[in-house]
Amino acid sequence: MAHGLEELRRSLLRIDGRGYKAYGEVRGRWEHEDLALHVDHVQGDPFAAPSQLRLRVPHATSGLPRELFGTPVRRMALADALARRAARVAGGGRRRGSGKSGVVSVDAGGQEVLERTAVAIDDGWVELRLQVGLPAAGRRVLGRAAAELLCDELPELAASALHWENLSREDICAFVDCVDNQEHLRAQLTHAGLIAFVADGSILPRESGASDRPLARECATPFVAPEALSVELELAHPLAGPDGPRTTLRGLGIRCGITLIVGGGYHGKSTLLRALERCVYPHVPGDGREWCVSDLALVKVRAEDGRRVEQVDISAFIGELPQGRSTQGFCSDDASGSTSQAANIVEALELGASGLLLDEDTSATNFMVRDARMQALVAKAHEPITPFLERVKEIHEVHGVSTVLVMGGCGDYFDVADRVIAMREFLPEDATAEAHRIAAAAPSGRTREASHALRAITPRCPIAESLDASRGRRDVKIDVRERDLLAFGEHSIDLRGVEQLLDRSQTRAVGFALHLAATRWMADGRSLCEIVDEIEALFDSEGLDGLDPRRRGERHPGNFARPRRFEIAAAINRLRSVRMRQLATVS
Repeated sequence: MAHGLEELRRSLLRIDGRGYKAYGEVRGRWEHEDLALHVDHVQGDPFAAPSQLRLRVPHATSGLPRELFGTPVRRMALADALARRAARVAGGGRRRGSGKSGVVSVDAGGQEVLERTAVAIDDGWVELRLQVGLPAAGRRVLGRAAAELLCDELPELAASALHWENLSREDICAFVDCVDNQEHLRAQLTHAGLIAFVADGSILPRESGASDRPLARECATPFVAPEALSVELELAHPLAGPDGPRTTLRGLGIRCGITLIVGGGYHGKSTLLRALERCVYPHVPGDGREWCVSDLALVKVRAEDGRRVEQVDISAFIGELPQGRSTQGFCSDDASGSTSQAANIVEALELGASGLLLDEDTSATNFMVRDARMQALVAKAHEPITPFLERVKEIHEVHGVSTVLVMGGCGDYFDVADRVIAMREFLPEDATAEAHRIAAAAPSGRTREASHALRAITPRCPIAESLDASRGRRDVKIDVRERDLLAFGEHSIDLRGVEQLLDRSQTRAVGFALHLAATRWMADGRSLCEIVDEIEALFDSEGLDGLDPRRRGERHPGNFARPRRFEIAAAINRLRSVRMRQLATVS
C-alpha cells in the first residue's frame, strides 16, 4: 500500500533517536503528487552498504520526448544521459552523521556508454535508482535529517534529473543522437567487410596513463586515414560542419583478415589498438573516440601468467609436454605466459569472437614467433610451441576470425599480413606494399613447424556444483572489490587480464550472471557457449534487472552494467573452483 511523503516525514520524526534498525519501518512505497519514492532495502547500520531507493516519475510529468527512447539504442543512451545528470546533481550528498549518513550516489559511467540499471525507462514512466546512506548519529536514527533528505531533497533531485523542462534539451538530444550514430556506424561494418572504423579527426591519445579522458585537442594530433585505407560510412543523424550538415564520415577502415600495426616507440601503435579495444562500446560526445567503432565481438588477448585454465584444447599451439602430458584437455592452476595466451585465444574462438586484438608488449615472446636462428639452435623435437605466426592465417581461413596485431620488433609477420599500417607521430600510413617488398627481398629463413592443420574448437561444459556463490551462512556472497577483482563465494576471481571489462558495475553483473547460470542453465549439460547465449537472451528480454536473485516483485538493482559474453565466460574460466568436461566436437 502506498502512503504519502508527509506520512513518511511523520514516521521519520517519530523514530528520531531510536536504534538504527527502526529505519526498517519506512520500507515501502511513498507517494507525493506525481512522484513515487520506493524504499526497497534499508541498510543494517550506518557503516553498511547504503540503502536502496527508487524515484519514479510518470511520463505525463517527466515530459521526456518519445523520440528519445523509441528504440533500444536510444533508450539506453537516454538512460545513460539521465544517470549522469542525476549523479552530477546529487554530488555525493551532504554528510549527516556517522558512516555513510547522507551519502547519495547514482551509478553513472565513465567515457563509455553502457546499458545500465541506474535509470529505467518504461513506456509509462522513468525511474532513478539510488544508493542512499540514511542519517545516523552513532547507531541512532537522525529522523529530522532523514526527513529533510527523503522528503525534500530527493523529490528535488527527481525534478532536476528527470523532468524535461529542467534538462539541457540540446545536450540530451545531442548525446542520444551521438550514441545512435555510433551504433549505426557499427551496424555497417560487416556489410563493408570491416572489423573496425576510426573516423578522421578522432583524438585517440588519453591525457595520461592513469586517465581515460582525451588529451587536450591542442596537444593532440587528430587522426587522418591514408587514402588507400580510407572508407566512408553513413550517419543516421547529420552532423554540423563548416560546409553544412555531414551525412557521412570518412576514416580508416580496418578490413577483415590480418592487419599489422607497426611503427617506432611512442608513435601511437598501442594507442590505436587501445581505441579498437574500447570502441566495442559507444563513447560520450567529446571523448575523441565517439566516431570510432569496432565489431562487438573483437576480443583483446594477452599472456596472463598464473591464471587458471580448465580443460582447454590448446594442442594447436602447444604440443605434447615433457613426460608425455597431453594438451588436448589442458588444465593448470598456474599457467605460463605461452599456455595462458594459447588458452585465451582458444576460449575467445569458443565463444564466437570475430577478431583478436594482440599487442606484442603484452604477449609471450616464445608464443608469438620462433625465428630461424632459434629454430636452428633448439630443434622442433624439443619445442612443443607452434607460434601464433603459423596459425594466424588458418584462424582466419578456418574460423573466419580476423587479427589485429601491434608489432614493433619482429618483421616475420610481414609474410602473413594482409595489410600493414605504419603509425608515424600518431598518424597512420599504408605500409603494406613496402612490408611485402621487404619480406620478399629478405626472407625470414624460418621453417614451418605446425605438425597438423587447425582443428575445430572443442566445446566445454561447466559443472554447476563447481560454481558455488555461498560463503558461510550466506547463500549468495558476491562482492566487487575492484573493477578487476570479483569475490564469488569463497573465491576471488582475478580479472586483471580481461582488459575489455571496463566498469565495476559490469564486474558486479558478471558475478551475478555466474550465479544465475549455475542455478538455472548448467544442470542439463549445456556448453559454455550455450550458457552465455542464455544469459544474453535474458538481458535482451528482461534487462539486467533479472540478474538479482533477491528480487521479489519490484526491487532496486541499480548498480549493474551490461558485460559482453566474452567477459562473462572469462570470469567462469578464471574461477579457481570451476570444473569442466569436454564435449564431442561437431564436424
